[in-house]
Amino acid sequence: MAEDIKSLDDLKSVVSGTPAAVEIDAPREPQRDALGRSYATGKRKDAVARVWIKPGSGKFLIRDNKGEYIDYTKYFARPVLQMILRQPFQVANVEGQFDVMATVAGGGLSGQAGAVKHGISKALQLYEPSLRPALKAAGFLTRDSRVVERKKYGKAKARRSFQFSKR
Repeated sequence: MAEDIKSLDDLKSVVSGTPAAVEIDAPREPQRDALGRSYATGKRKDAVARVWIKPGSGKFLIRDNKGEYIDYTKYFARPVLQMILRQPFQVANVEGQFDVMATVAGGGLSGQAGAVKHGISKALQLYEPSLRPALKAAGFLTRDSRVVERKKYGKAKARRSFQFSKR
């Protein structure tokens, strides 16, 4: 910065004259690879999901630890988990318009479902930036940072003490 800014008026003149201030309001560019897919990583608890979405008929495949692609209704058998995975599409009003391929690792089924949901939301907003406001308002782009608290020494678990004995 060559100029010294000593007052608010100086700052206003510098900001209004720079093209960087104009770029902030510029619309986001879609991010797609050579195959027309968007990729995003979703996380929840200890689970990590790598998610690819592309326009299609609504196929939804999950790759498990064995390396096999399985339909999401078989991998996530509980209806609640299946509902969690469909939420980003319902909020964005694009149900059945995208094919999803996801690889999940770590955590349990509930955490993995949350990770896939986070990954789908991020990939959707990268594929079509106009969907970002709806997904952001629903809270799907925010990573849920709650994780299991670690065990402390001198304790039975994270906070549970050993049974107290007076004598």
